[in-house]
Amino acid sequence: MELVNQSLVTEFIILGFPSIWELQVVLFALFLVMYILTITEHVVIILVIYKDYRLHTPMYFFLTNLSFLEIGYVTVTVPKMLVNLISASKTISISGCFAQMHIFFLLGTTECFLLTAMAYDRYLAICNPLHYSTIMNRGMCIRFASCCWLGGFLAPILPSTFTFTLIFCGSNIINHFFCDAPPLLKLSCTDIYIINIINFVEGSLVLLTSVFLTLMSYTNIISTILKIPTTDGRQKAFSTCASHLTIILIFYGTTIFTYVRPKTINAVDFNKLVSVIYTSVTPMINPVIYSLRNNDIKQAMKKVISCHHKQ
Repeated sequence: MELVNQSLVTEFIILGFPSIWELQVVLFALFLVMYILTITEHVVIILVIYKDYRLHTPMYFFLTNLSFLEIGYVTVTVPKMLVNLISASKTISISGCFAQMHIFFLLGTTECFLLTAMAYDRYLAICNPLHYSTIMNRGMCIRFASCCWLGGFLAPILPSTFTFTLIFCGSNIINHFFCDAPPLLKLSCTDIYIINIINFVEGSLVLLTSVFLTLMSYTNIISTILKIPTTDGRQKAFSTCASHLTIILIFYGTTIFTYVRPKTINAVDFNKLVSVIYTSVTPMINPVIYSLRNNDIKQAMKKVISCHHKQ
């Protein structure tokens, strides 16, 4: 009866970062530069790997997939946030909000699986080098990547289906800068107990399983590296996985804090800051981490730039 007396929500207002107009402009410029840098960096990584046949290896095949994924990852959230920063109207349709949320989790889940596959690739390269090229052939790499994308596509279906059935009839203000599940569910005027359980269980399974498998890979990797008799040998072996290890620590650290944590930790503004890190900052610095710590990519970039100048 209460629902009948209330009008149903047909659009949401994304609160974003409420502040004075001058600060909104500064934030717009900052996020725009970060977005352009992120897209440019990942496109450069993809083109460099494509151009240099020496980089046509499993590790760089997965890195190319990661770059494609992170281009989508930032594009699904940042452009709408930029529009909201300089627009008087900060609305998004309910279907657009659901679509943004679903695609965001699809890509986030795919990244979890892809980072796990990359950890397994490093495990084979360091712990089983004699059979590495046989096991991680092109067909196996394609199957691994396909499974990561398929798993990312399937995992959000159940929570998204339940979310699509919710009724929103009260406040329509989302206290976030994109349609994230936790602030969106708080606005529902129907029971969200089941969907909260589904989100927590599925999020925990995806994140913690990925973290566990990645930790298993790196436990074996570190154990193998420590057995290498020479310091140069240990440094060379560790350098092949240092970039990946840095990225997974940043990615998993922020996402686990946001989605798999006790409800007592519920500082909305702090959650926004953490979300900025894994939606905007991490995708921007990932190519920098790979290029700065990877001699193969640096040499390939120099080669591409040199060829371009000669033309």
